[in-house]
Amino acid sequence: MNKTMIIAAVAVAIAAGGGYWAGTHRGDLATAKTAAKPDEKKVLYWYDPMSPSQHFDKPGKSPFMDMQLLPKYADDEEVARLEIDPKVSQNLGMRLATVERAAFAQSVSAPAVVQFNDRDVALVQARAAGFVQKVYARAPGDVVARDAPLADILVPDWVGAQEEFLAVLRTSDKSLAAASRQRLSLLGMPEAAIEEVARSGKSQARFTFTAPISGVIQELGVRTGMTLAQGAMVARINGLGSVWLEAAVPQSQAEALHVGQLVKVAISGRTTFGKVIAMLPQLEPTSRTLRVRVELPNHTGEIRPGMFAQMEFATGTSTPQLIIPSEAVVRTGARNLVMVASGNGQYVPVAVQLGEESGGKTVVLAGLNEGDRVVASGQFLLDSEASLRGIHTKEPAAQTDSDAPSAAKPAASAVHQGIGMVESVNEREIVLTHEPIASLGWSAMTMPFALASPALARNVKPGDTVHFGLVKAGDGYVIKTLHKMGGAS
Repeated sequence: MNKTMIIAAVAVAIAAGGGYWAGTHRGDLATAKTAAKPDEKKVLYWYDPMSPSQHFDKPGKSPFMDMQLLPKYADDEEVARLEIDPKVSQNLGMRLATVERAAFAQSVSAPAVVQFNDRDVALVQARAAGFVQKVYARAPGDVVARDAPLADILVPDWVGAQEEFLAVLRTSDKSLAAASRQRLSLLGMPEAAIEEVARSGKSQARFTFTAPISGVIQELGVRTGMTLAQGAMVARINGLGSVWLEAAVPQSQAEALHVGQLVKVAISGRTTFGKVIAMLPQLEPTSRTLRVRVELPNHTGEIRPGMFAQMEFATGTSTPQLIIPSEAVVRTGARNLVMVASGNGQYVPVAVQLGEESGGKTVVLAGLNEGDRVVASGQFLLDSEASLRGIHTKEPAAQTDSDAPSAAKPAASAVHQGIGMVESVNEREIVLTHEPIASLGWSAMTMPFALASPALARNVKPGDTVHFGLVKAGDGYVIKTLHKMGGAS
């Protein structure tokens, strides 16, 4: 075999070997490429975990923090759920509560300060002119018992009348004795002192003024050696057998209260019960509240004026509604959230529409179902974690007619009722000083609202008290219904 043939054979062998290697490894590369490219998830957007509300349409570095943006996938389980290790939940002290359907006991809570009972007051006055011979060790603020001595008074005008009375008694003339006795009484001499003169047969020039009731000396108007004019005040005593509490209650809630109603009172770590004795007629124009006066028994004297108290007025019981603990609600300002436990350490943030709140319980109008388990303690940590992971909040769904009596429309179409006073009004806008609106979580304030129709402004004027209905419109609220209180709707 010549040299040319040898070279040709080697070239064919190399080509055949190269073709075999290429064919063999081409299959390996295809297999590797297929294995390295699984079914890719669809990326919805990229986000910064420190600012998850900001979304970006492509990957890169965050403009807020020195970190890479993270992808959010369409079928990512974290879109709807947050998973927490049960051990971590236990360490955080997380506590669950069950959404229950029950009659909602409506009540109004109000702070108050203990006051003296102004109906339980006794005045000690000088019935005749005289001189103060002795003042017992008393001072304003002292607590005295009934019949405790206050001061000894010398009354010269009574001495001559007593001598005349004793002389008539010795004549055994009953008619003259009765007339003389009546004269002593008209001069102001106490009946007990007259009896003592008749029994002893001796006149008295000095008399002791005593406390007619037990209580606190509010004023003491005598000093040793001073001259007293007829009618001068010796002392003013306030009883402690009962005390008063006064609370400011919003006008709309005060309408459900009545005189004679029992009131639960928490004071100094204990609970007792009082009774509404008066609904004061004056309405506070600034806060639109009424003063409710409650009388509280104080037989032991342990409740002292000046103490702080918390009163709870029961205003009625509604039909059964969905109720959760108020502490389970995370109020962000823009909406209200709860963390719902879905089992196996997983939690879902759910936006809810809330109703009235009372006694640590809140009515849920939309977003939850009876039997759901919600986080009542530690939910703020879960909410923060959900925000960092960019987890979406589940919005409340509309309820159907087959739901409970408390079924409500979605929050966007809900009509929120309120009461307020008109400050100014025109065809487009009205300014109201309104009372608290429980369904929105608003406190009493003065603010403008747009009117859904110019016709709403025709029958109201500044100073009118109106009932209105608000509906959500964009970023604000618009008044949909409006009528004067007591007028036709």
